[in-house]
Amino acid sequence: MLTRLLINNVVLIEKLELDFSKGLTVFSGETGAGKSILLDSLGFVLGSRADTNLIKKGADKLCVTATFEISDKSSPFYTICDENELEIDDEIIIRRTLSSDGKSKIFICDQPIGLKLLKQLSAYLVEINGQFDNQGLLNSSTHIDFLDAFGGYQKELQDVRQAYEAYQTIQKKLNEISSAYQNALLQEETLKHYLSELEAVCPKKGEEDILNKKRREMMASEKILENLQTAYQALQGQGLANNIRHAITALDKANHLADGKFDNLCQALDTALIELDEATSQIEAASANISYDQNQINTLEERLFTLKDLARKHRCNIDDLQSVLEKITADLNLIEKNGDELAKLGRQSETLKRDYISKAEILHNCRLKAAEDLSAKIISELKFLKMEKASFRATVTKTNDNLFSNKGFDNVLFEVSTNTDTNFGALNKIVSGGELARFMLAIKVNLALKGAIETLIFDEIDAGLSGAAAEAVGSRLFKLAQGIQVFVVTHSPQVASFSQTHFKVSKQTIENTTTTSVLKLSEMQKKEEIARMLSGEIISNEARAAAEKLICKTA
Repeated sequence: MLTRLLINNVVLIEKLELDFSKGLTVFSGETGAGKSILLDSLGFVLGSRADTNLIKKGADKLCVTATFEISDKSSPFYTICDENELEIDDEIIIRRTLSSDGKSKIFICDQPIGLKLLKQLSAYLVEINGQFDNQGLLNSSTHIDFLDAFGGYQKELQDVRQAYEAYQTIQKKLNEISSAYQNALLQEETLKHYLSELEAVCPKKGEEDILNKKRREMMASEKILENLQTAYQALQGQGLANNIRHAITALDKANHLADGKFDNLCQALDTALIELDEATSQIEAASANISYDQNQINTLEERLFTLKDLARKHRCNIDDLQSVLEKITADLNLIEKNGDELAKLGRQSETLKRDYISKAEILHNCRLKAAEDLSAKIISELKFLKMEKASFRATVTKTNDNLFSNKGFDNVLFEVSTNTDTNFGALNKIVSGGELARFMLAIKVNLALKGAIETLIFDEIDAGLSGAAAEAVGSRLFKLAQGIQVFVVTHSPQVASFSQTHFKVSKQTIENTTTTSVLKLSEMQKKEEIARMLSGEIISNEARAAAEKLICKTA
């Protein structure tokens, strides 16, 4: 609930500090006294548009501070704070400033926050209802949330949210794979063609170097063979081997006569003869293995050309062609795999959709029952508010598949009929301000205690009412205030008589300076204010008696 409001330099208010308590609090005062300034100030600190016209003339900036306490520690307010890493005390202090240059600063418990977050948080602190408010109940898109809050079927709502999230997750994955699969299918024939080309060539890493080396060798084979033959002839020419053998024979004889003195020389000549024979054989073998074959050279050059052509086509080096082949093979395998995955995801999607529909159907039935209960309660409330011929109904209808959401597949609409002979229509089609006020109040009485908001503000919601109807509205506001904090800005003495706390807003002009002041009234002052509301500026004894009678009647 709202416990304190500090206002500095707002329009006609230089400095104002107000403390509030539970129950029904009334603000009264003559038209133009400045009651709207209080609401504008509260709206500003809760996130409404920052208008520099709010700054008091002659001041550089305005500042509004609001202090709240929330009894329900499970309120979504704390969840949002945790998500945004805000440290919150038992006292929730929100301060907002606005400079004349249009710059605004916002703090919660002395921690700076943005306007978007402020609006998120304030939605769980205060609800302001004006006579012609175009938000809240007059906005049909909110009716489903109001009905769900009234129904209290949180488990069913959570089941639907979880089922919807699971279904959406699989649908997202299905759409992503389906898109990739369709794109891949468009490339499948091209990929198969590339695969056929590469498999026919069967490129190998490092093959380019090997082919170039072979080509160089084959191009030089004629000269290599000529040199080998020259070497062979040199070794064979002039009887080199026979000469070594003659030398060995002569040396053996000398060595025998010298008692082995020339053993090393004999051994050296034996080794030379062996190596000469081995070299001659190897040269002969090498010559036999070398041939100059132009056809083979052409084959090598043709393969090199094919590899270079494929490398250009795939914009890579010849050494990378093997990797390209592997990737194309993998892509084609993926197409087949994605086809299988799509079929699998499709089956999962259908299963999750059926699960979602099943849980949404349960939620739908819960809403039907809640709508029936709410309609009966509000119709009963309307009778008390002197609208015996009026009626109310909450309708719950199913949408189509394309409009599934995490709230289920229902549309919820609150409709009213002001007389037995009129058709049902939307709340915002009610022409009479007084009738609209009572419809709104009847709904609020039944919805407010089920919601997360602990403070409701009604801005002249009783406009156009008087007598018994105004008294009935005051009675119901008082009833509502037994469960939550209720503020009412009113011109109705019947409504004011139900107040547990009463503030009077007045305007004074001293030396051409006009200011607005707010006074918390004592019981005697409250009686005098209600008498003024009954009779006008000149208060008669009859008005005082009537005021006392009203207060005693509501006590």
